[in-house]
Amino acid sequence: MGPQTSVTNRSGSLVSAVRETDDVDLIAVSVRKADGSVVADRHGDQVAAAYGVDLASVLVAERVKAGPGEIVRVPVMAPDGLPQRFVLVGIGTGSARDLRRAAAALARKARGRRHVMTTLGDGYSTEGARAVVEGFVLGGYTPPSAGLKSRAESSPAAQLTLVGGHPAIGLDRGRAHARATVLARDLAETPANLKNPAWLAGQAADLGAAAGLDVQIWDESRLADEGFGGLLAVGSGSATPPRFVRIDYRPEGGRRRKPVVLVGKGITFDTGGISIKPRLSMVPMKTDMSGAAAVLAALLACPEVGVRRPVTGLLPLAENAFGAGSYRPGDVVTTYGGRTVEILDTDAEGRLVLADGLAYAVRNLDPDVLVDIATLTGAAGVGLGKRHAALYSTTDRLAGALTEAATGSGEQVWRMPLVEDYRPVLESSVADIRHVPGRGAQTSGGGSITAALFLREFTAGARWAHLDIAGPSRSDRDENEVTRGATGFGTRLLLRWLESLR
Repeated sequence: MGPQTSVTNRSGSLVSAVRETDDVDLIAVSVRKADGSVVADRHGDQVAAAYGVDLASVLVAERVKAGPGEIVRVPVMAPDGLPQRFVLVGIGTGSARDLRRAAAALARKARGRRHVMTTLGDGYSTEGARAVVEGFVLGGYTPPSAGLKSRAESSPAAQLTLVGGHPAIGLDRGRAHARATVLARDLAETPANLKNPAWLAGQAADLGAAAGLDVQIWDESRLADEGFGGLLAVGSGSATPPRFVRIDYRPEGGRRRKPVVLVGKGITFDTGGISIKPRLSMVPMKTDMSGAAAVLAALLACPEVGVRRPVTGLLPLAENAFGAGSYRPGDVVTTYGGRTVEILDTDAEGRLVLADGLAYAVRNLDPDVLVDIATLTGAAGVGLGKRHAALYSTTDRLAGALTEAATGSGEQVWRMPLVEDYRPVLESSVADIRHVPGRGAQTSGGGSITAALFLREFTAGARWAHLDIAGPSRSDRDENEVTRGATGFGTRLLLRWLESLR
């Protein structure tokens, strides 16, 4: 997996900390607006004096606005014991959101550096400390790479030291959430020629065992014996057969309670099958297992952050290819539990594998709450863009809790309606249900809504939520703590929500 930044903290003054450490090559002081003026934090004047600069004059001359993520390099001739680079980092209002963005901007500025020391987040809340760690680790992220070309100059800073008062619990939670998100990004960024269903299931087994979790894996024979027809149909055209993974976290004191169940779509590559995608649409499809990556990463972090409730993660894994055995438009597939589905589009494969996962959950686990997460529909991205996931839920309370977790994590969601008037477009004359609207359907839009309505059919009335992350799971550019490529979206959202459960 790719390199990560190690985060430590220490008390005292920034100047003393830098002079006592040999390898610091970037020092950063935060600045904010106060009473109409821009001021540095409590370390600023001491640092400026050590460098022999008039900080007030620099703030005026460089027209520093202190907006969140603004980075201004202070021109200095560094004396012995101080690094050559001294920068000011704008923190806006000092909210957790602004601190996360400031830290992300600093991390990008620090790519290729050995050791960064900063006062960012000094004196702020637990949430502020958490945001700084998340922002720096995620903002500086670079994906795993192969080849002979050196990427040392673009790698994340090896070490971050936060100087001042940073609540320990905030730092610990920030490390755990950032590390989980990095894992989800790394898994999604792994090329599909390496990442087939068996490989991803093996990663879940190895990482789960190391975290003390119970992991079970279904191979294609067991899937056939137990009737996972949706998963088998989607994987039928690939040379690499599907897998189904169950991961159980059972904390002490919570073993007798009904589990929270998370289901993550795990399509390791999506050609579209017989309904093949255009070439350019296929390029990012190694990330079509981002839902499964988020569920796996969140489960692995549960012991570290002390989630109180039992949690089960289900990962239906398949490659949607095309070949002599491919399923076809017009086929009728029998999903787990016996419900039949008329296939109209083999590129709507995600809802089929999720149908098997949801049906398995309600028939075998008696979930207290059921949440699925998937890169499911282009319609969600068209409607909400690249920074919001579509949230559907059968209960206001669950929708509210997930929205609150999303706000705290910085991963934004927008609740969408389950429009009952659209349900008839899924009626089939040859099966129990269609998985997409047919020709002449009453609605030609609402693709994300009809997908959610289809999934609801397999939840048996359980408290359920669906997160369609097709938009925010991938990014075309760096923006705040989001980096180009796979974003790991949903990992921190799910983990925050699980932490909040009592």
